[in-house]
Amino acid sequence: MRITLAVAAGLLLAGVAAVPASADAPKGAYWRVETIYTTTHPRPVGSGYHLTQRNVTTEWLSPNGKAWTGMRELGARPATKKDEAAWRADGSPTTWDYRTEGMKIHLSTQPGKGWVGAAKGRPDGFLSRGKVVTYQQLQELPTDAEALRKQLTAEVDAWIDEAAEEAKTTDPKATRNDWLVNLDRYVAERAVELLYVNPVPDKVRAAAYQVLKTTKGVGDLGRDKDPLGRSGQKLALPVSSRKGTALKQQLLVDTSAMTLLAEYTDLKDGGKAVLGKSGVTTYKAGWTDDKPAVPAAS
Repeated sequence: MRITLAVAAGLLLAGVAAVPASADAPKGAYWRVETIYTTTHPRPVGSGYHLTQRNVTTEWLSPNGKAWTGMRELGARPATKKDEAAWRADGSPTTWDYRTEGMKIHLSTQPGKGWVGAAKGRPDGFLSRGKVVTYQQLQELPTDAEALRKQLTAEVDAWIDEAAEEAKTTDPKATRNDWLVNLDRYVAERAVELLYVNPVPDKVRAAAYQVLKTTKGVGDLGRDKDPLGRSGQKLALPVSSRKGTALKQQLLVDTSAMTLLAEYTDLKDGGKAVLGKSGVTTYKAGWTDDKPAVPAAS
C-alpha cells in the first residue's frame, strides 16, 4: 500500500477558490494516525525460538500540511507456546543481540524510549501517492463512488506506465502487462489509503469504501474484531503474485467512521512464509488537539 503512484494530470487542480459542498472543516489541531505493527522476527534467537515484535508509529498532520512523527519499539516476546517453552528453558532472557550483514541487531522484552519530532526533509502538504497536495485539494476529491473509481484507476494507470518503464532497466523482458495483472488490487489499495492516510471528507471516505468493496477480486469475509477488540467489516484484497511471491491481505474497516482498523498481511515466497514481512497492523485515525508526543509504551 506504500507504492508511490503518480497522480494523473488534471485530476487535482491547485488554487481552486470555491469550497465544495463535501468539504469538511478540520475537527482538531492535527490529523493523527497511529499504527501498531506486529510481526515475527525473521531470525530465530537463543536455542532456536522465534520472537514476536511490536512497534508503534504515529504521525500528526496540521491542516497546513506540517508533519510530526513519533516512534517506539514496544518489546519482543516468544511467538508461540512452543517458543515460550524454549525461551524459558534458555533461562527467560530479556535481551538478544546478534550481527547480520554488518549490522548489530538488538532485541528486548522492554519497550524502547521512543522519540518524536518534526518530519525532516518533507515538504509542507499532504502526501498522496508521491504528490504533495493541500488540504483544499483533499476536499475536492470525488464523493461519487464511480467518479472516484475513475480517478483512482487513472492514477494507477499512470503509475503503471512509470513502474513498467523503470523495471526495464533491471529486467529488459518486463512489460506493462506484468503490472496490469494486478490493476484491480492497486485500485483497491488506493481506495484503502483514503480510509486513513489523510483527512479527506467523510463523504469521500464513504465513496472510497464503496470503491474498495466493489472492486473485482475483493472478497467480503463478514464481521470480525481486530487485536484491539474493535468490530468492523472484514474484506480480502485480490491476491498479488509476481515472480514466485504471493501477497494476501485482509482489511478490517469501521463502517460507521469509514476508517481502517486493521490490516493482515501474509507474504509467501515459493510457498514459504516470509517472516518479518507478514503480520498485522492496527490503525487509529482521526482528529485530535493533543500535541505530538512520544507514543505510549502500551
